[in-house]
Amino acid sequence: MKVKTRIENSNKKHGSVKLRGARKRATPVRHRKFSPSWVVAHSKDAPGFKLELIGRIREGVKKSDWKQLIQYTDSSEKEFEHILPVSISSMQKKTIYGKETSERIYELAGLFGLGYEVFDSKEDFKRWLMTPSKTLGNKIPFELLDSSFGFEIVENEIIRIQYNVYS
Repeated sequence: MKVKTRIENSNKKHGSVKLRGARKRATPVRHRKFSPSWVVAHSKDAPGFKLELIGRIREGVKKSDWKQLIQYTDSSEKEFEHILPVSISSMQKKTIYGKETSERIYELAGLFGLGYEVFDSKEDFKRWLMTPSKTLGNKIPFELLDSSFGFEIVENEIIRIQYNVYS
């Protein structure tokens, strides 16, 4: 019985999500609770855990959690190079990232979680992120993510799309 209980509790802490991407067969991904990839996969749950996320940001995001986020979003580190406050080569040398970098990683995770919720697929969301938007002054939303204000503008635009509020 004890083993069964541990397994049930373990399942509460880890979600199982199938990946799409370069691999021919989908493999389940285990997300550590409150990791950046967990935030993407559980975007509806994440708002209630913001105080926990603040603590995680202060502790720093682990390199393995960053790599898992990259994999889960079907992205590459290079794509996020202009968004992150440090270079990719600096990130590769560390095992735990600083507060500023960790905060940006969690902002990305939250944004991707919202985007995946609003758009039909990961591909549709990524396509929207890379397409100039008239409501954003013909700017590419992804290019605005290098600042907190840019994040806020892009997030607000996704919410407007979610509720069919067009300007």
